[in-house]
Amino acid sequence: MPLKQFSPVFIIAMTMIGLMGLTIFFPAESFHASLKGVAIWWDVLFPALFPFFVISEMMLGMGLVHFFGTLFDPIMRPLFRIPGIGGFVMAMGFAAGYPIGARLTSQLWEQRLVNREEGERLVAFTTSSDPIFLIGAVSLGFFQDAGLAGILAAAHYGTAILLGLLMRFHGRRATGPSHAEPAAPRPLGASSNIIARAFEAMHAARMQDGRALGDMLQQAVRTSLQNILVVGGLVVFFSVVMEIMTSAHIMSIFYIGINSVLQFFGVPLALSQAVANGLFEVTLGAKAAGGAGAQIDLVYKTAIAAFVLSWAGLSVHAQIVSLLHHTNLRYLPFCAARLLHGLMAAAAVFVLWEPLQPYRGAIAAFVPNLDVASPITTLLKYTVPWGAVSFAAAVLALVLLYLLYRITKPWMKLLGKYR
Repeated sequence: MPLKQFSPVFIIAMTMIGLMGLTIFFPAESFHASLKGVAIWWDVLFPALFPFFVISEMMLGMGLVHFFGTLFDPIMRPLFRIPGIGGFVMAMGFAAGYPIGARLTSQLWEQRLVNREEGERLVAFTTSSDPIFLIGAVSLGFFQDAGLAGILAAAHYGTAILLGLLMRFHGRRATGPSHAEPAAPRPLGASSNIIARAFEAMHAARMQDGRALGDMLQQAVRTSLQNILVVGGLVVFFSVVMEIMTSAHIMSIFYIGINSVLQFFGVPLALSQAVANGLFEVTLGAKAAGGAGAQIDLVYKTAIAAFVLSWAGLSVHAQIVSLLHHTNLRYLPFCAARLLHGLMAAAAVFVLWEPLQPYRGAIAAFVPNLDVASPITTLLKYTVPWGAVSFAAAVLALVLLYLLYRITKPWMKLLGKYR
């Protein structure tokens, strides 16, 4: 076997053998870490993600995704260089959190609605935290400060949109064949009204799907359960990996490297554990940032939490890879985008900290007292309603960006800077 092909397989095999040995040496720690991972999945992830998995499957089968795709096409193509259907993925990704964006992107790829570069751009900036986790778990649960929700949300979602604008340059010089089929010309007699064309696209997609409503719902539930079980398994796996590596003092190696980076940026070294945990699992990293200690300035802890939320942790990365494994979308652009998003979100916290301080009290009064420890309460009272609010906010952000684009486009052309 050539060395180029042998090395990755050998490294992965040795890593798995090492992890197996650590679980044997630390059985109690592995067991408790597994229980903690299952609790995170059942109490937070299952009620937050499962409804949106089912809803997205149903919306795709009903043709609603094509409806929104036609409406968003004049916005998404000039701003992000992706089809209009990506606007629906963006709104759902912001509303439901990771890994909904990757799941929808893989479905669009399967239906030949996006090519590789478009899919990579789309999944790069639509992979974000959901508002329930950001507000309930991080702001209220880990930091016990509802006023931080506005700063974290502005930094996290604002830089996600900025990342999407930057990702429009990804694949600009690509010359390979497109996976997406070219758009068919509008037939004679078709409506020129965009809303009418959106309904026509929805009807055509529904007729092409052809499944009965009962069959569609049954398949949506079955597929969503399979995906949510994969998510839960990865959360438990990385929870165990983190625990046994900590017990074996292997994490100390990461702390040394992280300390040098934090020292370079002037961030307190006590936050190195939060960064190390966040590199692997977002929940553990955000929790460590919130409980880092009262002696650390809150702005630093919030910035690290924003970095962890935007980087998303290798656990989420594994979820994304599992959802995209059957496509030709590459992991490296996604990983680079997550790192860039994390750095931008952390920097945005420092930029927004002082301007948003006067509004923290008003934000705290507006934020509901989410009970993330109760799955049924979270699902019925907050997950779907706040998801709808987030979806509407993402659509409004797209409209505002498009208006800004139309206003500045003539001036950019005049100055010769518009590309």
